[in-house]
Amino acid sequence: MTIDPRIAALAPEIAGWRRDIHAHPELGYEEHRTAAFVAEKLRAFGVDEVATGIGKTGVVGVISGRKGGAGRVVGLRADMDALPIHERTNLPYRSTHPGKMHACGHDGHTAMLLGAAKHLAATRDFDGAVVVIFQPAEEGGAGGRAMVQDGLMERFGIQEVYGMHNLPGLAAGAFATATGPIMAAVDEFTLRVIGRGGHAAMPHTGVDPVLAGAHLITALQAIAARTVDPLKSVVVSMTMFHAGEAFNVIPDVAVLGGTVRSFEPAVRDLAERRLREIAAGAAQMFGAQVEVDYRRLYPPTLNHGAETGFAAAAAHMVAGAVDTEAAPLMAGEDFSYMLEARPGNFMFIGNGDTAALHNASYDFNDAVIPHGVQYFTTLAHARTRQNAQI
Repeated sequence: MTIDPRIAALAPEIAGWRRDIHAHPELGYEEHRTAAFVAEKLRAFGVDEVATGIGKTGVVGVISGRKGGAGRVVGLRADMDALPIHERTNLPYRSTHPGKMHACGHDGHTAMLLGAAKHLAATRDFDGAVVVIFQPAEEGGAGGRAMVQDGLMERFGIQEVYGMHNLPGLAAGAFATATGPIMAAVDEFTLRVIGRGGHAAMPHTGVDPVLAGAHLITALQAIAARTVDPLKSVVVSMTMFHAGEAFNVIPDVAVLGGTVRSFEPAVRDLAERRLREIAAGAAQMFGAQVEVDYRRLYPPTLNHGAETGFAAAAAHMVAGAVDTEAAPLMAGEDFSYMLEARPGNFMFIGNGDTAALHNASYDFNDAVIPHGVQYFTTLAHARTRQNAQI
């Protein structure tokens, strides 16, 4: 393991930033305090250009190398938003905003990229430029898309882009990635089953949307079990079922909701088509009607081959062995939009044996801060060279 002594010396300060951000969580597109904190730090570091309001509340900093500026322009991205979860820890820096917490480690991602920016701005021992990207609204708000649509790549001349996310269960400070799909496409759907309400003691006089909805939940499992090639991946999860308000009344309407996760465009198309067909058939079977609202959210996160090799080589310099055949996760990630716009890689860094992501007891592991900062800076130095090999 190789950690620059200057980065190791910064670690306590970076942890302090992380804990400050943790104590003041903000949801997507509400990251006004966090964005101001980031912009203030970047200006204090002497970053050449600091731009705010990119993708609504995003912040971008440009750090030019001192070796002539003939190298590549590389983007490094961290996400800033928190989740609508009430924190269940007794940490001294726990959330001060009830119902909001950093349960996914974006506080750690932001702090590590700030640490990398401070080190890079102080040393500038590279060609080209490094663009540090602090993105809002990853948790369902598509802040990555908003920044891309705001001209992120063109305005700052980004040629390659790299992101990183912590992963509980992976050894602290270890790295894992893979070429190709690393995170899934995310779709959401709402099914409004319309029946005809009546007295619960006389169900034959109405059309029961609850019964139709219950059968619909079971029938939709056929998408994964009997429709999609078993060698391909798809998840169909029903997560909501709302109907009725009284014990003795059959309601008029039942509303169901859930998510579909996949990696391949053909599988994604097939899953949506079959969901619509099954929903219509199940409703008709009971004399009900169904309204389907199917929403395609994040595309799959697809790592590019060459850039994944560069990222793995940089991680190897920090941690030694790197898992370059990591199993993809069915969770979604809007860094996918940046990887659609430019070649790059999404890397996992181990958070150790901690609570899971999106859990009210989760906390980012400050012990991995030096590894994350070293990875970002190693990658930046390598890829901004005029004739970069890794």
